[in-house]
Amino acid sequence: MRVLTQSPAHGQPELPPRRARMQRGGSDRAWQGYWYVLPCVIFTTVFFIVPLAMTLGMSLYRWPLMGKATFAGMTNYVDLLRDESFWSALWFTTKYTLIVTPSIFALAFFLALLVNRAGRLVGIFRTAYFLPVVIGMTTASLLWLWMFNDQVGILSAVLIQLGIVDQPVQWLGDANSALASITVMVLWKASGFTMVILLVGMQAIPEDLYDAACIDGAGWFAQHRYITVPLMRRTFALALIMSVIGSYLAFEQFYVMTHGGPMNSTITVVHWIYRASFTYFKLGYGSAMSVVLLIVLLVLSVVQMFLLRDDNE
Repeated sequence: MRVLTQSPAHGQPELPPRRARMQRGGSDRAWQGYWYVLPCVIFTTVFFIVPLAMTLGMSLYRWPLMGKATFAGMTNYVDLLRDESFWSALWFTTKYTLIVTPSIFALAFFLALLVNRAGRLVGIFRTAYFLPVVIGMTTASLLWLWMFNDQVGILSAVLIQLGIVDQPVQWLGDANSALASITVMVLWKASGFTMVILLVGMQAIPEDLYDAACIDGAGWFAQHRYITVPLMRRTFALALIMSVIGSYLAFEQFYVMTHGGPMNSTITVVHWIYRASFTYFKLGYGSAMSVVLLIVLLVLSVVQMFLLRDDNE
């Protein structure tokens, strides 16, 4: 049977009609794939790449909110190195991240273990644990601000009724108690999201592995130590990276609940960028701080991915 035919016009071999149609169909499907990803490319370009390029450009200028921008080169970055307020805010944000990230991960992992098994009410508990996630951070901050209020808040009233304290507690009165109070609020607000990520990773593990381990005599703790944890390393990396990034970008909860107080002791990096840009009208300097924060997040993400990589990666 002849596979190729000779073109009478050009003397070149021709493909059979069926194969030619298949090639044209493959080309059409490839272009369809490009059309499918085009909205994502446009969205990423407009809302990420373009603002990032603008931020990099603005960081090289003295850019007041009103007035003409003047080129400053690396002056903003040099000033940043001498800015004690920025480094203090970065240290506070790092401390907050080191406290809240392991707390969220531990609580979310525990909740994921609770709702991983099938049961009659497991759907209700999954919904209940995830429900705070759908509440906006500003709304959640206002809610907990009322609960922490020493005059009308419910927490102090309950403690007084139980006889644990004699007078209302000023939960947000000093730096340590304010940080602890906001950490509790963030645990309530964000643990459900991390729980869902970990739950997806747990349900992707074949049940046969646990059955085989059970037959071999492995207990509940040994099963999760030698099966769950090693096979969820990539899921752990995703959850931790998202939690660290979210913690370093914390703004609403501190702005609403403490306004950076008391005595500017709870100012995060993003809060300080906001102040420099829209209170002191230094948009170029705020852009420089944003670039430095981006570099910090990139370094932390790469380090976490390296530490949590699989053995074959």
